[in-house]
Amino acid sequence: MEVFWYIAIAIVLAIFFILDGYDFGTGIIHLFFAKKEKDKEVIAKSAGLFWDSNEVWLVAAGGMLFMAFPTFYASVFSGFYLPLIIVLWLIIFRAIGLEFRGLFKYQMWKDIWDTSFGVSSLLLALFFGIALGNIVRGVNLGDVQNGISAHEGHYFFLPLWNSSFSPLTEHPGVIDWFTLVIGLIAVVTLAIHGANWIILKTNSSINSKLKGVIFKLNIVLIALTLFSLYLWQIVNPNSLNNFVEKPLLMVFPIIYFTGLIGLFFIKRIKKDGHAFLLSTLLILGGITSSLASLFPVILPSVNTVNEPLTIYNTAAPEYGLSVALTWGIIGFILLLVYFIVQKRLMGGKVDNMDYGH
Repeated sequence: MEVFWYIAIAIVLAIFFILDGYDFGTGIIHLFFAKKEKDKEVIAKSAGLFWDSNEVWLVAAGGMLFMAFPTFYASVFSGFYLPLIIVLWLIIFRAIGLEFRGLFKYQMWKDIWDTSFGVSSLLLALFFGIALGNIVRGVNLGDVQNGISAHEGHYFFLPLWNSSFSPLTEHPGVIDWFTLVIGLIAVVTLAIHGANWIILKTNSSINSKLKGVIFKLNIVLIALTLFSLYLWQIVNPNSLNNFVEKPLLMVFPIIYFTGLIGLFFIKRIKKDGHAFLLSTLLILGGITSSLASLFPVILPSVNTVNEPLTIYNTAAPEYGLSVALTWGIIGFILLLVYFIVQKRLMGGKVDNMDYGH
């Protein structure tokens, strides 16, 4: 039952980052490349019409974590309290940036909320990537000092950064040189995904230019990917053991590199949906590869005093998992129906759809 819930939550999280990921990426593209008011309006619309339904998947993932792995839920929501509050504020400012920009026709008003939308999207992509870096790196479970655990084995609390800015210390911070690289990979990946979404859903005048942007960003991404793999071996020399012991898991890195290599042919791709599919593979492969490298661990410990958090030592009792299964299926069906209806209503290009007025 624990494995089932782990897979289910991983699927929902992957869907969230694929769907809301293009909203983040759209904001990044909007911030740096949209210059004409008509382009700004239609690009904002391509995110604004979808962001609220896409974020439902994040709420669903949080609820599923609470039902299935309450110890892990309690641990990360207290340990990552500072970055979670930052993410909450960024989500708020991204939303009001989208909703407020069209309320008045004053240019200064639009510029303020365009900046809010763009900067919030950029920082959200960065912080979600940093969060993944923390999960991969591990934390000081139990707040061990001098070999003695100061708290229970599932407790931890991280400052935003420590004085050494290093992931190799006994008390790492949320942001260090390793997690920052993972954050930058998230920013570049979601910018590519957002650019593909804009090309797919709009007739923006910068669409042809965005294909060149995607190609350049893809070069940056492959360099960052190789660099991160090198750093990962420094932070955790055993990080690739799961792939050696269970070769079937190699399917997930293959998914990632399929998307990465395919996007080098972006200028030759005729159908916009195919390019969007390739950036979807990037996100799907990246998330699943990270989770597969850890399984069954869901939060490593950087000390040897307390064992890592796994799907087994953080799961709810068997009865709770079985009850959660019933309600989880009902909730997922409702979520899926909502998603299908919303996407059918918003099918095709969004240029002439009403939003934000």
